[in-house]
Amino acid sequence: MFIMHVILSDKSFYFYRGFRIQYSSSLGPYEGPIHLGSHVDGGLIKALGFDNVFSNGLTGYDLGSSVGGSDFNPFDKSEGEVQRFCQSYMTELSKYVGPDVDHPTMGMGVAEKEMGYLYGQYKRIDAKCTSAGVPFMSRKDSKVPGHAVVLFAKEMLKDQNQSLMGKRCLILGSGKSARAVAEKLLEYGAIPLTFSDESGFVYEPSGIDESKLRTISKIKTERGSMLGRYVISSTTAKFNEPGSIFDIPCDLCFPCGAVKSVDDDAVTKLADNGCMGVIEGGHKNVTIEGRQTLKSRGVMYGPHIVTLTGANIGHAHGHNLSDETLEEEVRRIYNDVKSTATEFNARGDLFAGKSEFGDLATHLTLVCLC
Repeated sequence: MFIMHVILSDKSFYFYRGFRIQYSSSLGPYEGPIHLGSHVDGGLIKALGFDNVFSNGLTGYDLGSSVGGSDFNPFDKSEGEVQRFCQSYMTELSKYVGPDVDHPTMGMGVAEKEMGYLYGQYKRIDAKCTSAGVPFMSRKDSKVPGHAVVLFAKEMLKDQNQSLMGKRCLILGSGKSARAVAEKLLEYGAIPLTFSDESGFVYEPSGIDESKLRTISKIKTERGSMLGRYVISSTTAKFNEPGSIFDIPCDLCFPCGAVKSVDDDAVTKLADNGCMGVIEGGHKNVTIEGRQTLKSRGVMYGPHIVTLTGANIGHAHGHNLSDETLEEEVRRIYNDVKSTATEFNARGDLFAGKSEFGDLATHLTLVCLC
């Protein structure tokens, strides 16, 4: 942990805590996201770093595990404040990251702009930005993680002899991953119904099409903009109606927002309304009690450790990643996790399968190194 100070727009100083946890490099150099938000603390970073060990192990790539971030909230700050924070954060972080050591990637509250500010400051401090031909902090397609989430849902439905076509989908969150999930769902003929943020949620009873998605994306790419603005441009949208987003009937739910946003009560509402599955598009969206309720109600569950491996796939393949390759890699990872769950008498339980497979992959590497 380290402390940074940032000059805010009113000329006042504010101190923030910065984190970077490097958990395991047994598989290769550290790699992991940076998360920004007022909810970020040392405990959350440690937990996400531990999860990232197994997530990296699932992919089979030569990647270690690390996670970083800060309790700085970029959503209520000006562009200048965000830029100054990123420069201050990277000044400290540059002591622990580099092309041969640790590769930071996008996470909660961190998109292309923030990565650009971070990279610019790193470049000022250290001119070495490549290793073995692999660019350090190079721009990757920020849509890959969200697209991979939908591809995992596609594989899960295939085992049920179903497809995404016509499925009505709740999306929690409205960040880059949530919008990428909606884009891929539309590609497969599914019907996104909602987006949400701190101001509440918008619900389109007839679905969010490509035109409406572009409008929402335009709103959310403006720093500090709230989703409520969308209702001005739509005559059919409902804002915070009904009382809970989980009261909306759906076939699938894709939580891509805040940590622990889906608890056991939410799962009960989803199941009562006919929801077939909950596929995490964010980190630790479903609580422990929520997972237990999903299992008892027979609702499919895609845990984030499995579904968010798209970021690692993107890092390994770089700019050469095609849609076909992404789908093949997702299918391979899904089948590995599914077969491992069956082998350990937990057929259909991806949460159990990912734990066993990720643990085996990491420990086998350690045994070989010894």
